[in-house]
Amino acid sequence: MFTDKFYSFPSPAKLNLFLHIVGRRKDGYHELESIFQFLDFGDTIEIKATDNSNIELLTPIEGVDNQDNLIVKAALLLQNYTGSTFGAQIKIKKILPMGGGLGGGSSNAATVILALNVLWNTKLTNETLAEIGLSLGADVPIFIHGFAAFAQGVGEKLTQVTPEEYWYLVSKPNCSISTASVFTSVDLPRNTAKLPKNTNKNNINIELCHNDCQTMVIKHYPKVAKLLAWLVEYAPSRMTGTGACIFSRFDSAEEASRIQDKLPQGIESFVAKGSNQSQIINALNKAIKSKN
Repeated sequence: MFTDKFYSFPSPAKLNLFLHIVGRRKDGYHELESIFQFLDFGDTIEIKATDNSNIELLTPIEGVDNQDNLIVKAALLLQNYTGSTFGAQIKIKKILPMGGGLGGGSSNAATVILALNVLWNTKLTNETLAEIGLSLGADVPIFIHGFAAFAQGVGEKLTQVTPEEYWYLVSKPNCSISTASVFTSVDLPRNTAKLPKNTNKNNINIELCHNDCQTMVIKHYPKVAKLLAWLVEYAPSRMTGTGACIFSRFDSAEEASRIQDKLPQGIESFVAKGSNQSQIINALNKAIKSKN
């Protein structure tokens, strides 16, 4: 039934333009408020649908067992939910740093779910796919819906917004931060006041907001604290998600690249543009046309 063709899909990074922790639920999950925006930069996933039910990751990620990889988990989750008898061979070109707060794992999972929904012709809505993906991580729904959003709850309540699409220098010191370690820390602020209910989500002054995770991270990770102190001398800068990546805002790629050239030795970095629509949307439409 299927050809030997591999379809290529982007798996973009995201930024939390701010991240407020506004409470903690009885089940231990944190309530948050945040604005997510995509970057035109990320991993690339290639997928070939197969007639057998095997899910094969052809490019294992060092240090991650295939069965623990969110790519494989996402494919199996969709397969089990739909009862599909089809399988897939999957390859990933991984360029997003792990433990950086850019949502790489969640983005990979979302791309696989979206792509296989097309390739297997399972015809689930994005709302259903987001519900499926939520069990893999709180950030997965934002990648499945594919639009910049104000997020509430554990990250699943989304309101589409259109923040300014700036250029960003994204920098990462030589350290990796576990999301679990941040959210279980006694030093994490958990009592930021919620924004008023009548707040126009498109008019939130991001400059007056902050990242509660940053408060904890710079206390325990001196490399992040040192890099952030250096970057704020050049541009508005803050940590994304649970870190360790820091994004610095610029009006042009040239300005961002100029500061990138000045970065201290040993700092991993890239320049990318903010985007209010995920690159995955065009790739899915292209795959649909190709299949038809």
